[in-house]
Amino acid sequence: MSDNTLGDFLRARRSGLRPEDVGMASYGVRRVAGLRREEVAVLAGVNVDYYTRLEQGRERHPSSQVLDALSRALQLDTDARAHLHRLAGIAPNDRPVPQRNVVSPALRQLMDGYPHTPAFVVNGALDILAANALADALYSPFDPADNLARMAFLDPAARDFYTRWDWTAQATVANLRQAAGGDPDNPRLTALVNTLTEQSPAFTTLWQAHTVRGKTRDAKLLNHPDVGPLTLTYQAFDVRDAPGQQLVIYHAEPGSPSAEALSLLGALNATRRQTARDPQS
Repeated sequence: MSDNTLGDFLRARRSGLRPEDVGMASYGVRRVAGLRREEVAVLAGVNVDYYTRLEQGRERHPSSQVLDALSRALQLDTDARAHLHRLAGIAPNDRPVPQRNVVSPALRQLMDGYPHTPAFVVNGALDILAANALADALYSPFDPADNLARMAFLDPAARDFYTRWDWTAQATVANLRQAAGGDPDNPRLTALVNTLTEQSPAFTTLWQAHTVRGKTRDAKLLNHPDVGPLTLTYQAFDVRDAPGQQLVIYHAEPGSPSAEALSLLGALNATRRQTARDPQS
């Protein structure tokens, strides 16, 4: 990863805005997409030379007031604003905490207590650390179902499984960007990003856009080879006694075709498990 993450982020977010997006008139021929440096400087109320040094990595310690002004100028949402502060090293109470990749027995028991809804635990690198039976069945098209980012970009099953693959890809990279901002020296995350960058041009393009978003709640449109289309909603919860871990629970609207498909998937999975345990039955 680049050693000028603050400058890379500012440059990427600047290139994603047009003058009309921020209420400015466009003038002259633009050699590259997005706002000019001087336009961002005007919007943020900072000296253009100072802003240029920030992008180039010659200035790496802006004040929180400057960061707030840049956040407004670049129209950053809450996640992206927090990420910008972390990149500058001044986010309050946000020091990386060593992550555990072991899921507690109590949490595993909790997930197993939801037999009719997929539930699993991921870490910041989106490794699947534990899953209940229905989550295993849901992700059975992937081999292995080990990491949500690797599955989305490198597994051939992904393009058929994720009906909105483009959206899934963008959200996945944005999740990794947020994790990298909070723990830039995480060796597992660094290795994953390097692997995906080497093997997936699509990942590389999205990674360079520096979009940041946390995993909270969203809709998932899936196509499972065993039961067909699924429309699910997921909710992600931080595991308070294991910083960096998140419990993700998928939900189908009660009485909907997706709820019936999930029920069928669970029954098929139970039958397969029973057959595997007792081939003569």
